Amino acid sequence: MKSLLKQHFGYDEFRPLQEEIINDVLNKKDCFVLMPTGGGKSLCYQLPALKFEGLTLVVSPLISLMQDQVDSLQANGISAEFMNSSLSPSQLIHTQRRVQAGEVKLLYVAPERLALDSFQSYLQDVNISSIAIDEAHCISEWGHDFRPDYNNLQTLKTRFPGVPIIALTATATPKVQKDIIKQLHLESPKTYVSSFQRKNLELSVLNKKNTYDKLLNILERYKDESSIIYCFSRKETEAVAAQLQADGHSALPYHAGLESKKRRNHQNQFLKDQVNIMVATVAFGMGIDKPDVRLVVHYSYPKSLEGYYQEIGRAGRDGLKSECILFFSHADTRKHQFFSDQIRNEAERLREEEKWRGVIQYAETHSCRTKHILKYFGETLSADCGHCDMCLQEKVLFDATDITKKILSCIIRTGNSFGAAHVIAVLRGSKNKKILSLGHDRLTVYALVNEYSADEIKHLITSLIAKKLIAKKTGKYPTLFVSSTGNDFLKNNEKIELQKPVTEKEVYSNKSTSDLEYDRGLFEQLRILRRHIAEANNVPPFVIFGDVSLQQMAYYFPDDVEKFGQISGVGAQKLEKFGERFLYCITQYAQENNCQSKEMPRVRKTVARVSGINTPGSNYQKTKEMVMAKMSLADMAQSHGFTPGTIVTHIEKLLDHDNSLDIAYLESNIKDLPLIQEAFEACGNTALRPVHDYLKQKYSYDEIKVARLFAR
Repeated sequence: MKSLLKQHFGYDEFRPLQEEIINDVLNKKDCFVLMPTGGGKSLCYQLPALKFEGLTLVVSPLISLMQDQVDSLQANGISAEFMNSSLSPSQLIHTQRRVQAGEVKLLYVAPERLALDSFQSYLQDVNISSIAIDEAHCISEWGHDFRPDYNNLQTLKTRFPGVPIIALTATATPKVQKDIIKQLHLESPKTYVSSFQRKNLELSVLNKKNTYDKLLNILERYKDESSIIYCFSRKETEAVAAQLQADGHSALPYHAGLESKKRRNHQNQFLKDQVNIMVATVAFGMGIDKPDVRLVVHYSYPKSLEGYYQEIGRAGRDGLKSECILFFSHADTRKHQFFSDQIRNEAERLREEEKWRGVIQYAETHSCRTKHILKYFGETLSADCGHCDMCLQEKVLFDATDITKKILSCIIRTGNSFGAAHVIAVLRGSKNKKILSLGHDRLTVYALVNEYSADEIKHLITSLIAKKLIAKKTGKYPTLFVSSTGNDFLKNNEKIELQKPVTEKEVYSNKSTSDLEYDRGLFEQLRILRRHIAEANNVPPFVIFGDVSLQQMAYYFPDDVEKFGQISGVGAQKLEKFGERFLYCITQYAQENNCQSKEMPRVRKTVARVSGINTPGSNYQKTKEMVMAKMSLADMAQSHGFTPGTIVTHIEKLLDHDNSLDIAYLESNIKDLPLIQEAFEACGNTALRPVHDYLKQKYSYDEIKVARLFAR
């Protein structure tokens, strides 16, 4: 399996659990897979599909994702297709015929297509080897994203007896996990639950004040990189996008109210790096499978922690460091409460309220945020993550005995029946109508605290809730009351230390997405090359190579095909199609900047192979035939579809293997050849940069490179 892994996906090793899951699928066992976004779920059914004789049917809820997934598979040399409403009748018929002829390994369909009698009849004539159900949590009413169309999947087991089903999701509580297995009628499934921890995500929560100004400051750190900003409503989405555009940012809105063609166009621009910022509604799933999103911002807090986890999962899918920021304000609670109040079924309403209150608890925690999320999903983290805002914040303890007594006394004096905002207002001596009408301005605790801001008192109240001195009554309007522990504290005149409130300070990422000290100049040139190739092939740039691959190229400076084949993400298909153009870019940059190739790590690797210099039909041999036919460099480049510089690289490699190749006819086309040859002799080496500088930059690098053929 590892040879297939390297050949098609360019990876040398499996990620945790992948190999075990793949073996179970190959052994025709039902599987339930819970793996975080970016953990490599898709590979668990894509790789077995290459071994199976028949078709792997993939059920995916997002039509917008299918095209990207199929593009990526096809770029890796895998026969994959999709069937959805975006296809014309003739395209649909063509795909159906290919599937029936056994020419397709993976077919992506939406759950609603499975409900069609015509499609069910069609599948009876297809040899189906396995079925993969992506976003499997959508079948559970207990999940955060229940979709009625997924009910169509309940009969898959009876319709396709003996066909293994693999159900996959990135977000499911233990209760939802059991419900998925039950709804799909999985037979004694092997269950795989990976850690929910995403070590490359830096989580932080900011107070929702001067929000837009803070957003602008954050975006300054992510120029020319992909960001997603989630908003609560369509109106807010449009407003934020318009404001960003007015301030010179490349941003577009994305929500269900947009006409589908326009929405698809906005998404494609984002995927193809033509737009850097996508402003989207929390309520509408974008279906973005873009691995290099570096920033996810929630402009308002989402309706559930499951939804939040899935949305921040859009960041850093390539494993590189990325930032996730939540703007939090209790004012947004009114929006969530309004929608909860529209639910007539009390049990369902309480379930929805419990979900968004879970987000409030996350936002208000003073401990490790990663730990908090993992605990919600039933996982225990032994140590703090070390990279969320709570872990990075300087922790200074102070004697909080006096302020704690004042806060607890205020809660008691106001009858244990008001929320934090009212308690804070009383302590700070507010003259609002509510306080005056209730007579709370006459309490002994009124205006008792002036050395702390409202935000600082709120911080302390949250700390006291965590210490269990204060408890919360849930309901439409949550209120505070002093717990038995709090009463004992007052009665026994105890002492307490709390973490000192700090002025809000945004935790800035060091913006190093990788542990490799890669050359940023080369990385940017490789990104430009990647974008040009992607545009020519009408696919998103990440389909060509991901950022991880480009960063490794910009660190190791591979200078031949074998070394390039060892880069992560470089499989045989991509090496054949794109290797020479990227190698030329790397070697050209290295020569211009006196950079040396670094030795690749000595690990057991399966190196992707490509047609060699002496292999019949290879690009090298095609160039050799053209040289023997005395074609000009320009004509060879046009015929090949390469740059003249790449053709010269071919000729250099060919001469290394066979110096009898006659290139003398090219000499007459070189301007000032003797002068350039003298420069090579004067510089004492064959590097381009010293010669370019010696000649006072009168000649292009390509001209010098051609002349070098005759300075050998």
